[in-house]
Amino acid sequence: MSILDTFFSIPRAYKRIISVCIDLIFIQVAFWGAFWTRLGEFDEFFKSEYWLFVAFLSVITIVFFVRIGFYRAILRYLSVHAIFTLGLGAIFSTVAFIITTYFYNIWVPRSVSVIYLCYLFILTGGARLSIRLLFSQRSIRRKPNVIIYGSGVAGRQLVNLLRQGDELNPVAYVDDNRKLHKHVLQGLTVYNPNKLPKLVKKCEIKKVLLAIPSASRSQRRSIVESLVDLPVEVLSIPNLDDIVNDNVSVAQLRDVPIEDLLGREPVKPDNNLMASNITDKVVMVTGAGGSIGSELCRQIIKLQPKTLLLFELSEFGLYSIDKELTEYAAHRDLDIKIIPLLGSVQRINRLSIIMKTFSVDTVYHAAAYKHVPMVEYNVVEGVRNNVFGTYYTACAAIEANVSSFVLISTDKAVRPTNVMGTTKRMAELGLQALAESEAKKESGTRFCMVRFGNVLGSSGSVIPLFKRQIKEGGPITITHPEIIRYFMTIPEAAQLVIQAGAMGKGGDVFVLDMGQPVKIVDLARNLVKLSGLDIKSEANQYGDIEFKFTGLRPGEKLFEELLIGDSVGKTTHPRIMTANEQFLSLEDYEQLIQSLDSACHDFNHEDIRQILLDAPTGFNPTDGIGDVVWLKKHNLECSVVENRVV
Repeated sequence: MSILDTFFSIPRAYKRIISVCIDLIFIQVAFWGAFWTRLGEFDEFFKSEYWLFVAFLSVITIVFFVRIGFYRAILRYLSVHAIFTLGLGAIFSTVAFIITTYFYNIWVPRSVSVIYLCYLFILTGGARLSIRLLFSQRSIRRKPNVIIYGSGVAGRQLVNLLRQGDELNPVAYVDDNRKLHKHVLQGLTVYNPNKLPKLVKKCEIKKVLLAIPSASRSQRRSIVESLVDLPVEVLSIPNLDDIVNDNVSVAQLRDVPIEDLLGREPVKPDNNLMASNITDKVVMVTGAGGSIGSELCRQIIKLQPKTLLLFELSEFGLYSIDKELTEYAAHRDLDIKIIPLLGSVQRINRLSIIMKTFSVDTVYHAAAYKHVPMVEYNVVEGVRNNVFGTYYTACAAIEANVSSFVLISTDKAVRPTNVMGTTKRMAELGLQALAESEAKKESGTRFCMVRFGNVLGSSGSVIPLFKRQIKEGGPITITHPEIIRYFMTIPEAAQLVIQAGAMGKGGDVFVLDMGQPVKIVDLARNLVKLSGLDIKSEANQYGDIEFKFTGLRPGEKLFEELLIGDSVGKTTHPRIMTANEQFLSLEDYEQLIQSLDSACHDFNHEDIRQILLDAPTGFNPTDGIGDVVWLKKHNLECSVVENRVV
């Protein structure tokens, strides 16, 4: 351990004693130094009255330093306030110097007091600044160098935080504002972003911290793409609200949000559409504990319904969302009844009693089994939950005179190649059939369906899986190098679902504009590079993360579609379209599901498969029957494979 380390490790009480002793020496040096500077001789040095005066001055100065809390300041965090306090102490000592010499008739040239003030301030302040500088240099040597992208309020606040901590050492800013280039802020030079490659190499940069909370998503995407090929880890600070409220800490630095890689700007929601089916009404969300269901609940509670019913099969899922929403409402003093209800959408009596008892106005049906392989391996339960669960919930809504019913559907319902997508299309057909019947009534239930693709951060999403695999050192598992998917953030999807539901007239199939599809392998590649790692391949044997292609799973498609055919119409919302598609009469649909119910009851997978093929769903399976129980029963090979990506 070095002498400096030994000094910094001693108890604070001893440090204060050392500081007092050093300041006593500084007072002596300042006094005699002022005399020598003014007179160039030390005749007074041998006179006792001057030594008694210096002793008195030392005591009164130290007492004043103690009283103003000068010795409570921590040197490593020495601030402007501490320097101001030091100056105040030096001025007091000088005033005491002048008053004492005047009343006790001690001869001192007037200029000596001014010189004393300067020397005392320089000695006491300089010593402390030197200690702080030594500590800073010691800390800097131990901290990895980082560059702050963005020199605004957020960037400057981040620099202050980093300098106080022991994790990272900021060495420069980069900013797109040309007016700031080559200027110095907080001791750091602001550079043009095109200087980044040179800075990374020259300063041995390990991380780039994005401090651009007010930038648009397209701007952030452009910036992130410019950083992808640099051998650095890219991290981001929280949102602008946290910056404004001084809630930012180094611990809150996070990976670049994946939506920044997509770069699509969310459209501001229409407040009238958002409130239409929710404000001051009784709203019920099925599947309230799931990814989409829980976000719907978060958006709904902001619109202040009279009552929000949370219907969920999972006890833990229901507990979690109920606790979150209850705390949210209490914190904001919202007068909203939040009612947690356990139950299955396959129990029509339970659904009907709930809707009638609470006089439900609006239902958002998000309860579904959505994972392609899980439904492929559990066909009967998938059909029961997705097809019959939706139909029973819709029938209960009609019986309870619910005004609006919105089904959360999926792009996998379009020309499905798997059972999950087919069951969702069957659910859509059921609602379309009921909507046609209800349209004949003046006050019937309005049914509509909202169809969209993958949402970022949902359970089973590829993003958390990729991040976990990167953290574990790989490999990253991807089913196929050419697989592409549509993506949307959960909050945006939930807002669009609410707005689409408000536009429904009966039987509408709404399709959300998902933007451009994303190649999954490109998404994974960017995540690896933004983590400051290299991809291991034949051309780069010393890379960090390997990609492993496992092959498409049963029923999985290379790409998803949002429309059946080309018949699409516009709505008043730029991100919501309507699809005009084939549907069945209620009589035909009821005959269809009666046959399906019988086949499910008998566990007759051959009949289930044939019924789904004969229905107008466009089902075109790429694999045979995959139900694991049926395969075992028939002594066939089970193809359940773990750790593959949807």
